[in-house]
Amino acid sequence: MLLYIHIPFCDSKCSYCSFNSYVDKFHLKKSYMKALELQLHHEIQRFKIKNKSIESVFIGGGTPSTVEPKYYENIFTIIKPYLKDSIEISSEANPNSATKEWLEGMKHLGVNRISFGVQSFNDQKLKILNRAHSPQNALDAIKNAKSIGYENLSLDLIYATLGDTKELLEHDIKTALSLPINHLSAYALTIEEGTPFERKPHMAKETLEFTSWIFEKLKESGFQQYEISNFGTYQSLHNLGYWQYKDYIGLGSGAVGKLEQERYYPTPNVENYIDNPLDIRVETLGKEDVKIEQMFLGFRSIVGVSKNIFNADEIKRAQILVEEEKLHFKNDTFYNLDYLLSDEITLFISS
Repeated sequence: MLLYIHIPFCDSKCSYCSFNSYVDKFHLKKSYMKALELQLHHEIQRFKIKNKSIESVFIGGGTPSTVEPKYYENIFTIIKPYLKDSIEISSEANPNSATKEWLEGMKHLGVNRISFGVQSFNDQKLKILNRAHSPQNALDAIKNAKSIGYENLSLDLIYATLGDTKELLEHDIKTALSLPINHLSAYALTIEEGTPFERKPHMAKETLEFTSWIFEKLKESGFQQYEISNFGTYQSLHNLGYWQYKDYIGLGSGAVGKLEQERYYPTPNVENYIDNPLDIRVETLGKEDVKIEQMFLGFRSIVGVSKNIFNADEIKRAQILVEEEKLHFKNDTFYNLDYLLSDEITLFISS
């Protein structure tokens, strides 16, 4: 069982961001955190959570580092009996708001992994993306986190933006790997509906050659790929839990939860969520929907896809891909050898 907590507050709205986040609702922060507590009590009952059964917690956003640690205290008090002893508790953070005091406060609560939204160490690129921090902010924040005692640190990089060159990205990768991190997520810029970049589709410049080059650079540096966008000497338990199709509580406005064949969607409107955090839309998934999701997730990661979910025709098509050396078959599980082909492989097998 996983727990995701969504924090919708941000210092600035990045030009590419389509997540449920706001720059003008900080006055609702205290009320929002209280609403999270109400939904959390409800979900503990709905999911029938047992003591020491939650294996990972992830606080995402938005920007969790815009909310002071004191506002998280009640949530951590509520979940404490349900956390496994060896739990991974991650929080996203932006370099400009992840102060030393914030990092110390979150560590005191139990957070043991920080994922920094760095995106680039190039000042001009950060401005184009409308990021609120500078390259120096990122360097300082990560070094502060390490000095405080965080052992597991990650950062995000964005590539395939207009103006990217191999020299720029090589500098980003080299700078990132010079820092005390053991995990890195590399995402190609995608143009999402409703974002400032929607009016500027030319800002995204992804090519297969460029993506493959970045992947190889990271692998050469000792950061092994364990999912299409994730690399490291450490593998996030929370990320793996999603790809293994485990159940998860989705806490907060715009979050998503899953329990067996039901998916839960709390209202994305922050004010409405505060008024009624139990206003949660329920979607029932069909068996075929579940199978397709397991395939998409398994083939884009080291998790793979169990032979047991396939029918006879799908097994035959998967075997064809084994013969073509696009899949590897071991212990009744099909593993993808090239994550960039994951969608095509899923569509071929399920066709």
